[in-house]
Amino acid sequence: MTYTTDSTQSFIASLQSVNEVSTVSKLFKQLSADDQLAILWYAYTECGKSITPAAPGAARLQLAAGLIEKVKTMTYTEQLQFMRDLVNRVDTPDTRAYGVLSVNTKLGFWYVLAELMTQGIVVPVPSNYQMSQDVQRLLGTISSLDFGQQITILRSAVVAMGYDPLA
Repeated sequence: MTYTTDSTQSFIASLQSVNEVSTVSKLFKQLSADDQLAILWYAYTECGKSITPAAPGAARLQLAAGLIEKVKTMTYTEQLQFMRDLVNRVDTPDTRAYGVLSVNTKLGFWYVLAELMTQGIVVPVPSNYQMSQDVQRLLGTISSLDFGQQITILRSAVVAMGYDPLA
């Protein structure tokens, strides 16, 4: 195999891309539960022009329908606590129900939650939430990435949430 400057540059660019996704994913997991929820909210609503179309199409949302319906019956306070419990991997019946969903279904679940947030059915980001500089930087980085990188970061974020007793 012949190595050229172009192939070397392409290889280096792909390594940088993988490193950037890995770095953003690690930084995301270091944030507080509320900051992680805010990033998901903004990623699905602000960056959603490119992110959200893929989520429902790839998911088997019928597997999450019962949990989505349950979330819709919760008060805003209960919804926010449920989402915090997902991020913090607290062991509850609802976080277990989420924890056993497939990765694509988890992506679709958050897409549906974001849609329900914009409709006022699910609690939106609290009005008194102050986005930290870390969150602003991370969101800026996520929105500058290509579609595939954005999905990889979201997938990494949502797959770790919930409680799976077998994990």
